[in-house]
This record gives sequence, C-alpha cells and structure tokens, in this order.
Amino acid sequence: MIRTTPARPVSVEAVFPDLAAYRSRTTRLHPRPGRPGMRDSHVGGPMLWPDGEPWPVCRERHNPETEGYLPDEFRRARAADEWPRSQAWPGGAGTPGEDGPVPFMGLAQIFRRDVPGLAAGPDGADLVQLFRCPFAHSPYLDRRYHLRWRHAAKTEHADRFLAATPEVPLLRWEHELPEPCVLHPEEVDTYPWAEDDTLPAPLIALIDSWDDAQAAEHGPDAPNYQSDLSIPPGWRVGGYPSWASTGPMSIDCASCATPMRLLLTAGGEEMDAGSHSWMPLEDRDPSLRGLASVKGGWSVAQPTRLRFGRDRDLHVFTCPANPGHPPQWVLS
Repeated sequence: MIRTTPARPVSVEAVFPDLAAYRSRTTRLHPRPGRPGMRDSHVGGPMLWPDGEPWPVCRERHNPETEGYLPDEFRRARAADEWPRSQAWPGGAGTPGEDGPVPFMGLAQIFRRDVPGLAAGPDGADLVQLFRCPFAHSPYLDRRYHLRWRHAAKTEHADRFLAATPEVPLLRWEHELPEPCVLHPEEVDTYPWAEDDTLPAPLIALIDSWDDAQAAEHGPDAPNYQSDLSIPPGWRVGGYPSWASTGPMSIDCASCATPMRLLLTAGGEEMDAGSHSWMPLEDRDPSLRGLASVKGGWSVAQPTRLRFGRDRDLHVFTCPANPGHPPQWVLS
C-alpha cells in the first residue's frame, strides 16, 4: 500500500521564497508492521546475509545487567498486547558478553532499487544494512552501531544464506527488538532546520517572526516551520538532519575532514503531537481533522518499536569524498 504525505498547511516557498534555493528531496520510508523477506528493504526483517560470512559483533565492554527478557517473550507479548515477566541472566552471571563479544542486532536494510535517493556506498555498493549493539556502554548508556555495505546483485547470488540471525539470550529493554516492518518509500520536499547558521540569519529571523505571528493568530494548533514545513519525522533517506535536541552541529569526516552528508535517519516515532500534520492520508480518518484523525495506534505512531537515545533521531552520516571512510552516528 502506498503512503501519501498530505500537502503542507501552507505553501512553504510562497511564504518564504528564498527557501527555493535550499529545497532538497528526502525519501520517507513509512515503516509499517508486516512480514518482509531478506530480499526486501525493511526495518527489523531478515538480513540478506551469505551463510559462512561472520556476523558482526560488538567487542567492547558492556554495562552489567542482572535481569532481562527473552526476545521471543517480547514477540509473544506484542501479539497479545501485554508485558512479559523478566528473568535473571542465565546461570546467575552478569550480562552475556559483558567481557566478550555480543552479536549486533540487525535494525534495517535498504536497497537503492527501492529507494533511488540512497547514496552509493564504497565501490558503488547499493545495499546498506544497519546494526546496533543490544547492550549499553558507559555510565551514559552509549550505544554502538555498525554499517555494512553490499552490492545487491552479487550478494543475492550467494550459494546459501544465513538461516537464523544470532541473538543474545536476553534483552534488557523492549525497544532493543525491532518489529519487522515493510517500507512504503515516498519522496517529499524538505528544507533545512532553521537555527544558528543552517540558513542566512535574515531568513531565520523571518521564519521566527512568521512562527510568532501564526501562534498569536491561531493559537497552539498553528502551523510551525520546524514541525510542519521543514523536515518530516520518522525514518527517511537523504535530505536534511533535524536538530531538535542538540542544535545544529558540523559533522566532518574524521579521515579527510570533508563535510559529511546525511545518509539516513532512524526515528523511534513516526509522529508526535507537534508533527502529526505529516501523517499520511492512508493513516487518517477523513471524517476527522488534526491529530484526532490519525488512526492505527502504535502500528502507525511507533511501528518499529525502536527507540534511539531519549526519543531522539539517529542520523547516520557518510563521507561523500570516500564512502568507505568510517560513518558518524549522531543522536539529535
């Protein structure tokens, strides 16, 4: 089923003509719970992984835990809309892999044939796979991520594929386990976050004044540039990063100092109270208006069940000069 972003509450470039020079395209992925296969672009589905190729593992020290939940218990509990009971780590020991390797959790894979806006990887690779360590690191609960690039046609002709994805025995939190989701890619226009030097200062001042005037005239439900006109929420490929939590940051390649580009954004929520205007028409009740029209519950608002930081966006940046240089991960 396709997903269609509603027209913006106002015409962005009619209100701010100077923004035309900054217009870009982003591909909203619109993940929704389903049964994706290993040859599909997805969040939380089976990875296209040749049998015999080592699965990525995290070898850093992990924070100790004393209890957790079986991954299959989470799956059953979601189906029954209930919460499972926790249990102690096997054998009374600490976190599995506290001092040793832990298999990464596969979060998503995206083929360029499904998302043409996906930037090429090293040597023209056209399939990207995203992983996260299921356990936290350091007192600040830092996370470790891994990016794997592939050539889709070559990989799909492997003799055999991995039958079962490696998993840790227990997970500490439900939001470590992605819900298998199919994608419904849709390209939309996007404009930069308006703060600091992301846009010329006079243009940002104009945007701020317009926001204030809208709020004064229409109250809390008035359209707002950051929430309604610039960057859509949720999973997306390309376009501009949102900076709601950190403020704008300069992201340069650690290997060659080239300014990095946004490869993809992973978001725990597809909408919140301030961004519901982006919710697709197919997920709305046409007889209602505004936030009340959104239907579908968690399968629409939080379809992947994942969280990044304290409900932030995970931005994955790559080097345009050399996609083989290490990516950078930014929570904002």
